[in-house]
Amino acid sequence: MVHVVAALIRQDGRFMICQRPAGKTRGLLWEFVGGKVEPGETGPEALIRECREELGVTVEPTDVYAELVHEYPDLTIRLTLYEARILQGTLQKREHADIRFITPAEIDDYEFCPADREILAKLKKE
Repeated sequence: MVHVVAALIRQDGRFMICQRPAGKTRGLLWEFVGGKVEPGETGPEALIRECREELGVTVEPTDVYAELVHEYPDLTIRLTLYEARILQGTLQKREHADIRFITPAEIDDYEFCPADREILAKLKKE
């Protein structure tokens, strides 16, 4: 099982989503920014590193918003989604095809990675 962390970054009633690059597994699907936890890292440390690498920003992870296990055909992940805020830096598309801030009402307008569906249902109820 692969431990994956992701960030729920909110601004002005919207939350950030990122579109996976076309050439990657699950290409062009939308997701929360994040990635795999490396050996010796905590979840928050991995999230800070991933956001720096992928977006060029420094984030502060706070509470765990959701945690789940999802089985893809090629791997099983344990996903931990942290509430997070951007402390410094300007958002850059270093790895993603696109970055957007959307409202919960706009969720159905996007095709997300299957692992995120349970989390998105929770966001819609807020």
